[in-house]
Amino acid sequence: MIKPSDNIDAADHEAAVDRLLALLDVEALEVDLFRGVTTDPGWTRVYGGQVVAQALMAASRTVRADRLAHSLHAYFLRPGDPAAPIVYRVERDRDGASFATRRIVAIQHGRPIFNMAASFQLAEDGFAHQAAMPKVAGPEGLHNERQLFDRRAATTPEPFRTLWGRRDRPIEFRPVEPMDPFKPKKAKPVQHSWLRAASPLPGDPVLARCLLAYASDMTLLDTCLQPHAVSWADPRLQVASLDHAMWFHATPDLNEWHLFAQDSPRASGGRGLSRGLIYAQDGALVASVMQEALIRYRD
Repeated sequence: MIKPSDNIDAADHEAAVDRLLALLDVEALEVDLFRGVTTDPGWTRVYGGQVVAQALMAASRTVRADRLAHSLHAYFLRPGDPAAPIVYRVERDRDGASFATRRIVAIQHGRPIFNMAASFQLAEDGFAHQAAMPKVAGPEGLHNERQLFDRRAATTPEPFRTLWGRRDRPIEFRPVEPMDPFKPKKAKPVQHSWLRAASPLPGDPVLARCLLAYASDMTLLDTCLQPHAVSWADPRLQVASLDHAMWFHATPDLNEWHLFAQDSPRASGGRGLSRGLIYAQDGALVASVMQEALIRYRD
């Protein structure tokens, strides 16, 4: 079985996960007002999944513990500044007998960079059906992203070689159909990846949803670029997440492998739409995701 990485030991994986947990532990400044730290200032903007996850954590801390997030709908308004903290303002729209609804605005430098609506529900039984999990190779024997990078390091351009070379991801991804992002080839707008935490996580259902929200923004944009043999690193290309929606069907356990099955049904008008289904390894569908992204060449 392949280890999480050949070049990063268990202590580094644990440190990466600890940093992610600290990232999601948003600080309460006042009633319904929270502050989140940012990540690596080496990047030019804040990773979108971080903002989604921090906003969801902030909203979760304003609802009763027996109500868990079942959906979120978000818009990215401006690029986040990785050198500055993010303030999250939560509005309590409704607290009903079964559901609670929140609106969240993320603010940097006095301006909104992101907004989101989230809904929370008391657990209950009901009708049940689901789409079957795709039949793909399992995670055992697949290379993870770090191992794939190590094999391509010599041909990876800067600054990506330096940034990726020193980055240890808290969420391990193992693509079923790996592609070289710097030597793209035309392919169907479909991809599958296995994901799990790089080191053990606590069993907190609120945290589990926030962590899956964090991971859900990874690789989605790539899917709608595959039919065009275009790399997101192409300097002529302008790419950015525009909106992000997610539905939680069950509490994920990211200590175990999950399959992220993605496809892109349409790209037009300078935008690409991607969707994803996230399955536990036993085949249970735990979450669904949709995202529209800006994909266009600069003038």
